[in-house]
Order: sequence, then structure tokens, then C-alpha cells
Amino acid sequence: MERLQKYLAECGVASRRKSEELIVNGHVMVNDIVIKELGTQISEKDIVKVDGVVVEKEDHVYYVLNKPTGYVTTVKDEHNRPTVLDLFSEQDKKYRIYPVGRLDFDTAGVLLITNDGAFSNKLTKANFEIEKEYVARVEGLVTKLEILDLKRGVVLKTGYKTKECKARVISSDKRNNTSLINIIIHEGKNHQVRLMCDAIGHPVKKLTRVRVGSITLDDIPRGCYRKLKIHEIKEIMGR
Repeated sequence: MERLQKYLAECGVASRRKSEELIVNGHVMVNDIVIKELGTQISEKDIVKVDGVVVEKEDHVYYVLNKPTGYVTTVKDEHNRPTVLDLFSEQDKKYRIYPVGRLDFDTAGVLLITNDGAFSNKLTKANFEIEKEYVARVEGLVTKLEILDLKRGVVLKTGYKTKECKARVISSDKRNNTSLINIIIHEGKNHQVRLMCDAIGHPVKKLTRVRVGSITLDDIPRGCYRKLKIHEIKEIMGR
């Protein structure tokens, strides 16, 4: 027996959180009965449908994409903007893959794509403490005291105080009045790095995520992707 939302995630229907939304909103049937209760237990004998289509577990696939700016990290976009899945071949999209977490429309870099709900859950839950490393070009010359503030945690305009992180200045450009900084966090709040930089008075001009866990861009051209290596998958799943 396993929980229905977990089963949907493992079938590649959506992340576990999105699967819960599908259940609550009445999109899921078990043995032709609409189920809206989270935590419902099912067995391998039960027939599960989402919007009338039977779902079954399929082979899991894992990719890392070097996301360009100008793409949204969703499967579909209501405004018809290009999505990150537009960068994948039809052969690879047949596995019903979806992006893990989000990168802003104007943010580039490491984005993981999978159809494995358990893998996605590991990456998006802060308690698993998977590092996410960013390089940001920001306005102004960042001081040591401001870096110390980032490290200790800053209060965002949302009222949330960030947890301790790693941060450093890579270089300063006095002529153009900008700084290049490196930030490593374990959290994944919406627009977090941009909001952190706003909090110390240095808005982001350009932002790239360069690493998630041990997974890097690894010479992947912008807009291209590769399959994850076995040891990379095991590192995430072993947490």
C-alpha cells in the first residue's frame, strides 16, 4: 500500500505537491471513484486515472539542463511563453518529464528535469540541505559587511528571514559600479537570491545557478541538456 499522491508522483504525473492539488481538485479517480482525500492508500491492484486517463509507473529519467533566460520553468504556460520543455526532444518528452523547482524567467543555469517524484521531493525540501550555488552580477560595490549580512541571514521584503548561507565577492567592477558575487543556499524560496540581494541594497542584473548538489553545468552549452550520471542520482536519493 502507498499514498495516492506518492503514486502519482512516481508515475511522473506531477510533483508530489502538484499531485496533491490534482487530488483535492477532483481530477483523480481510483477504481472509477473520484478521490479528494489526501493520504488515501492504494494497492497495486487499484486502477488510477487522472482526468480519465489510466496512469501507471514508468521508467524514471533524469536530466540536467543549462537553462537559458527567456524560458519559464513549467510544462505549459498560460501566456504561451516558451517553456524549458521546448528545449527537449520529442523522444525525451514522452516520459512526461517536468522541471524540479523553479528558475526565474530571467535566470539561467542548472535546472533538473525528471519524472521521478521522489527525486523531485528530495531536491525541493529544505530539510535535505542540498546546496544550490549561484553567481550574480549585482548593482554597486558589495562590502564585506554586506556579505556578512548575507551569511548570517537577511529579512526579505516578504518578511521571511533567510537561513545562514555561504557568500563571497568574486570581483568588483569600479568602472561600471557592479560586483560579481557567489551565494550558496540550502533553501528554495521564490526569487530568493534576487530578494536577498535586494535586502542588502544591490539589485541583481544577471543571475546564473551554477550547481545543485554536485551537479554542475559540466560544459553543457546554454539551451542543451544531458542525462544525469548514476552517482549524481545516488547522491541526491541517498540523503
